[in-house]
Amino acid sequence: MKRLVILGGGESGVGTALLGKAKGYDVFVSDKGEIKQNYKDVLIHNEIKWEDKQHSESLILNADIIMKSPGIPDKVELIQKIKTAGINVVSEIEFASHYTDATLVAITGSNGKTTIASLTHHILKQELDVGLAGNIGDSFAKQILEKNHQNYVLEVSSFQLDDIQDFKPHIAILTNISPDHLDRYDYKFENYIASKFRIIENQTEDDYFIYDADDEVISEWLENNPIKSQKLPFSLTKEFENGAYIKEENIIINIDNNHIIMPIKKLALDGKHNVKNAMAASTAAHLLKIRKQTIRESLENFQGVEHRLENVLRINKVQYINDSKATNVNATYFALESMQAPTVWIVGGVDKGNDYREVFQFVNEKVKAIICLGTDNTKLMQTFGNMVDVIIETQFMSEAVKIAYKIASAGDNVLLSPACASFDLFENYEDRGRQFKEAVRKL
Repeated sequence: MKRLVILGGGESGVGTALLGKAKGYDVFVSDKGEIKQNYKDVLIHNEIKWEDKQHSESLILNADIIMKSPGIPDKVELIQKIKTAGINVVSEIEFASHYTDATLVAITGSNGKTTIASLTHHILKQELDVGLAGNIGDSFAKQILEKNHQNYVLEVSSFQLDDIQDFKPHIAILTNISPDHLDRYDYKFENYIASKFRIIENQTEDDYFIYDADDEVISEWLENNPIKSQKLPFSLTKEFENGAYIKEENIIINIDNNHIIMPIKKLALDGKHNVKNAMAASTAAHLLKIRKQTIRESLENFQGVEHRLENVLRINKVQYINDSKATNVNATYFALESMQAPTVWIVGGVDKGNDYREVFQFVNEKVKAIICLGTDNTKLMQTFGNMVDVIIETQFMSEAVKIAYKIASAGDNVLLSPACASFDLFENYEDRGRQFKEAVRKL
């Protein structure tokens, strides 16, 4: 009996444990932190051995295969020992993909992954049997075990792609690449870029690669690296024989002379980045033979993703917007770009070596006040102190929202778009977004 050891007892770990057990592995789950009670209950109920608050090397280094949580860096001593022992280390998407013949649509990129994945799933589910997994919802492994859909839309991170071997999506989407998580890539941007492009490394000429042709990093990489898959670019400025582009305020998607035309003004979501998200999702749907009318209707009624430019409430003619999912500067760039009114901007958290220069033009144009919400706001105060008349710091979400309420006048926006990770004051970006919404509702 082959031994499968799983490092990390979260959603992907427990899902893999269930699938592994069903496929006849001797399964052991080990987590250095505490496993949440709901996951413990699942493991106990399924008679799967586990430990938490420690990693017992004697129980790990005898594995035939190890699935590690994407959150564990390769630099960790235990991982080094595992690699030295020659044990095969894979990610959940790699392990799970061996047990399904489903058509896979996989989406990666620094920003926009969740929106494109949710939008693609929203369109496909109108006509196909399709699951949504990866970094969203129930784990891929668990869904293969319980639902076994014929199609899956997967949101995948660079960390998950770092540990693939044979993983091969039929349709791969790359949204954009901006510096993020560089601490995991020896602070070398090229390592992070290479990691993202692993999404297409196993593709053949029968597969498709949908990507943002306006992204210089992607375009440059493609110039220097030949790929096998069929390219379907999308762009706001260029036109293509095969791909998606803009003409006279319409999105045009053209694949082998088969067109879809969609008026931009009918899209449910605002902002240039959402035009791109619509292009990417529709191209995938078009490839999977979804009817044009279904694609159009789905783009018109899609509600968006929680914590991503989510309109919370309008109070005294001030719109409060939750963009807690903006954990890097590039995501905040899209948020500020789409603001149509003077904005009170709530920013801050754990800075991942951020370079804020790309948002300067929008801060000068649109931001009337900045509220820094983090344990250490020095860099923000120094960077933006001279750009706005009002800059205030706090360490409490409730206080940040009260300050914003006092500063904002009728017609303004109050935008939470932190550009940073959330781990200094919050459990995660969802917790941060929920606290923001709660504070707004209490005003």
